[in-house]
Amino acid sequence: MGESIKINSFELENVKRVKAVSYEPSPNGLTIIGGKNGQGKTSILDAIAWTLGGAKFEPSSAVRDGSYNPPKLEVKLSNGLVVTRSGNSSTLKVVDPEGKKSGQRILDGFIGQLALDLPKFMEMSDKENELLKLLGVEDELNKLEGKHQEVYAKRHSIGQIATQKDKHAKELVGYDDVPLEPISASELIQQQQAILLKNAENQKKRNNVSAIQAQMVTINNLVDETQKKLEELQAKQAQLAEDYDIATTAAKDLEDESTAELEEQIKNVDAINQKVRANQERARALQEAADYKADYDNLTGELEAIREDKNKLLESVQMPLLGLSIQDGVLIYNDRQWDCMSGAEQLKVATAIVRALNPKCGFVLMDKLEQMDVDTMKEFGAWLESEGLQVIATRVTNNQDECSIIIEDGH
Repeated sequence: MGESIKINSFELENVKRVKAVSYEPSPNGLTIIGGKNGQGKTSILDAIAWTLGGAKFEPSSAVRDGSYNPPKLEVKLSNGLVVTRSGNSSTLKVVDPEGKKSGQRILDGFIGQLALDLPKFMEMSDKENELLKLLGVEDELNKLEGKHQEVYAKRHSIGQIATQKDKHAKELVGYDDVPLEPISASELIQQQQAILLKNAENQKKRNNVSAIQAQMVTINNLVDETQKKLEELQAKQAQLAEDYDIATTAAKDLEDESTAELEEQIKNVDAINQKVRANQERARALQEAADYKADYDNLTGELEAIREDKNKLLESVQMPLLGLSIQDGVLIYNDRQWDCMSGAEQLKVATAIVRALNPKCGFVLMDKLEQMDVDTMKEFGAWLESEGLQVIATRVTNNQDECSIIIEDGH
């Protein structure tokens, strides 16, 4: 890229408050136009902007009050172009070193519009976007920003649902000492019937013992009554005694099982199942709330990762001014946001960005430089010289030590 283009000289007549001014500004650093208020300092900057910038910079009342002659404007540039506006219609003429004539288009090709209107940049609410365009990361950063907003909205929605689910789950009634799953009344009845059947078998065995006992009594009576049948009855008695022993042994350790608990469960099966289902619903609600909380935490991690990607992207690019950065979409210079910067810092940041937006344009017009003290102004001028940048500025002062040229009554 070639050397940036500067203003070699300007000659202005009969424009706004300017009667006649001719000057050759310093090619690098500060050229200060001083003077009291109302003497024509700002008019000089407006006239240069109109000469180079075209119709959009034309003053509403261009002709100086009291003048019978139209404005006459001439600016010579370091690339050899001579730009003039003259005549009643302020006709533009651009002549190159070879004498060829051109128009506004050739000027627009290398003159930064913000360099002619620095206050416009100072008032921009999207300075960060202008800088991001310059750095060439605007599209990528916009994608990350869009993704960040999408994930943030999703996380916010998930967080609201998780909170609602958790609140709902904790409001549900829970019960202790009940099964995890609903119980079946038919299964309980089957268990009861099995126990009753077993008990019936036990009773049959007990009845068998009673029957044998009754037979023994009968036989004993017959023995007493009938001695004749003594041997026969004794033999049968012995057999019955043996049977009795066997039956007694079989029935001795039998224990009946109670069905009271099953009967109580059968009686209360609906109430128990209602509590079981309530516990299950509460457990499901708590798990659902926990799942949403986990999703929320995952999305939080994703947001942090996106922020990290954005920071890495911005750290990878070369800023036009040391100490200048963009953090979370905000322009920062030496750890201060724009509204916390001093007026001098704002001018320096604006100048660096405007120059970087169009490196071909090596000059910037700057009004009201009185907001800088003398030391800061000198420091600013030294920085401009180190950057090879030309600034033509105005300052309310008649101190010749602070100014390059002093305007009095338009001269």
